[in-house]
Amino acid sequence: MTDWHTSTYSGGNNECVEVREHAFGADLRDSKHPDAGHLPFPASEWTSFLSSALK
Repeated sequence: MTDWHTSTYSGGNNECVEVREHAFGADLRDSKHPDAGHLPFPASEWTSFLSSALK
């Protein structure tokens, strides 16, 4: 599993989400509250999201 990282589009204002990609998809969490848990996304949903976001 990879480490958590912020998007290069976040602007560095510390108000963003962090992502951790892995073989089964990705996990998202709030960068201000990393201990509050994360949202898991299966690979198919993560791929669909990235395809839509990058259009």
